[in-house]
Amino acid sequence: MAVTSRDVARVAGVSQPTVSRALRDDPRLSEQTKQRVREAAVLLGYVPSDAGRALSSGRTRRIGLLVTDLTNEFYHHIIAPVHHELAHHGYQLVLHTESDDNGDVVDRLLANGIDGVVLATTTVDSLAPLRLRDRGLPFVYLNRTNTQVDADSTVVSPAQGFADAARRVVDLGHVRVGAVLGPSNTSTGQSRELALRAAMADHGLALETRFVRRGPYETGVGDAAVTELLTLPEPPTLIFCGNDVVAYGALNAAARLGVRVPEDVSVVGFDDLPPAAWPILQLATIAYDLEGMAREAARLAVLRIDEPAKPLSHTTFDTTFVERRTLGEAPLH
Repeated sequence: MAVTSRDVARVAGVSQPTVSRALRDDPRLSEQTKQRVREAAVLLGYVPSDAGRALSSGRTRRIGLLVTDLTNEFYHHIIAPVHHELAHHGYQLVLHTESDDNGDVVDRLLANGIDGVVLATTTVDSLAPLRLRDRGLPFVYLNRTNTQVDADSTVVSPAQGFADAARRVVDLGHVRVGAVLGPSNTSTGQSRELALRAAMADHGLALETRFVRRGPYETGVGDAAVTELLTLPEPPTLIFCGNDVVAYGALNAAARLGVRVPEDVSVVGFDDLPPAAWPILQLATIAYDLEGMAREAARLAVLRIDEPAKPLSHTTFDTTFVERRTLGEAPLH
């Protein structure tokens, strides 16, 4: 027979509800009572069941992380920080993958029995935040936000990073500057483009239409776009990429075409993912506290579940420019 909380209560000399509260470290109980319950649980080999806790509390202590593109390396680096922060608060992470975040995904999220969700890949016109709000499921934006529904969020401010990068780019003599921008239906794509254009304008430079491409944050997009840019009659001498994943594709294109980096063209990414610092890459990039941003989103999700009426929280992470090998002086030709 499996050991139950009733057995623990009998051995500890307390009520069954007290067992549940003691094992949740309820501050309303004395340390003496909690210790007695813990010792009884260890003696009997009792392990609380998730299902039992959910029935008694109305919560599953599970929070979803919605990601629509697991092939994008960026998302690999947010899963662990979200998991660790949720675990610190006694919650489990449920990774939920979809091809997109349309309204239908909400029904599947709710079917998973979660208490809340962190949205990592939303678009500015996504229906998912609307449906989540209408269904009463707490959620937090991580990295990207939605224009239709305000909610707790952790985002990046790209302005300072691009300002520092633009200053260095101009010092190195670059005038023909290109860019492979992110999707225009994402808040990150929009904010990074605005910040880059503003930073260049501060030095009297503009992103010419012929030097601009855009698309999803994918290595293949960077490869295809930079292949086009480098085969122009007068190619750009420097290319800003929407993120590091796109920049990897840019470097692939340059290598395949026999274009030297940084002697013939410089490449700058965004995110400062761990591979950017590898000796084989040494990618110049815009950096910020990615792990801190992911952990903060998880913390806000827990806080929203615990305090549903609290004011919304919007946390912004500043950026810095990290100069590495892929940035060099503008070629003389």
